Amino acid sequence: MRITARGNELLLEGTVEATLSAQAVIEDLIAILGRGEAITLRDVGYAINLELGQGGRLNEISSSVIFVNARGRAVRPKTFGQLQYLQALEKDSIVFAIGPAGTGKTYMAMAQAVRALRSHQVERIILTRPAVEAGEKLGFLPGDLQEKVDPYLRPLYDALYDLLGAEVAARAMERGTIEVAPLAYMRGRTLEDAYIILDEAQNTSSEQMKMFLTRLGNGSRMVITGDITQVDLPRGKVSGLAEAKEVLATVEGISFVELSEQDVVRHPLVGQIISAYAQNRAQREAAAEGE
Repeated sequence: MRITARGNELLLEGTVEATLSAQAVIEDLIAILGRGEAITLRDVGYAINLELGQGGRLNEISSSVIFVNARGRAVRPKTFGQLQYLQALEKDSIVFAIGPAGTGKTYMAMAQAVRALRSHQVERIILTRPAVEAGEKLGFLPGDLQEKVDPYLRPLYDALYDLLGAEVAARAMERGTIEVAPLAYMRGRTLEDAYIILDEAQNTSSEQMKMFLTRLGNGSRMVITGDITQVDLPRGKVSGLAEAKEVLATVEGISFVELSEQDVVRHPLVGQIISAYAQNRAQREAAAEGE
């Protein structure tokens, strides 16, 4: 396949099949540009993969706008996996999003939560994650308890500030409309009319996951995100996320969405890094079985 640029025209040379596929990809990308969206190298590669694989169109996948963030940028699903995730968020009361870093699991859930808050579907947003020690002891960190756990919650604050802007987000937290707290703060509560997001759920224990899920009150929705390949729990401790995937798989009203390196929307190298580690892990497991 050969593509030659002549002014504002492209000349496609190759087999009929290859030419038609290339034309479809180019028209898909032009449609995205036509609605004012920027195109990245990752978008080009993904549009080609869609044409060669699933046969979908990136323009159709990214047509839905979840939210417009504080910088005026539209938050949209960028991959087929993210589109399935968005559809699950709109359909079910509890959604599990499982996949590697960079797939937009938390950010998309938070955008959906802010949209639900602004449309008065819920009265508040609650963001939480387990404060699991990964190489650094909480007791050695400076400050009081809240200052000790803040580093674990920082990614949630960052996403919140990006969506709403620092000032708007700070006012919402002062009013209690948005709450960011460690998972331990959820015990004993009934969370009604709220959009609740549990991040880094792979680091919950079985007991913590059950405790969290049973906080669901009337008019509330829950999103649980995590990466089962990055568990920081002590060796031998079962991940609450991995267990929930088995125990709750057939429960009506609960969705499980699996994202992969194909859904990574960060730098293209992130997807390659995730894939390389997955291949290395598979080789080590195969070698261990052969011993």
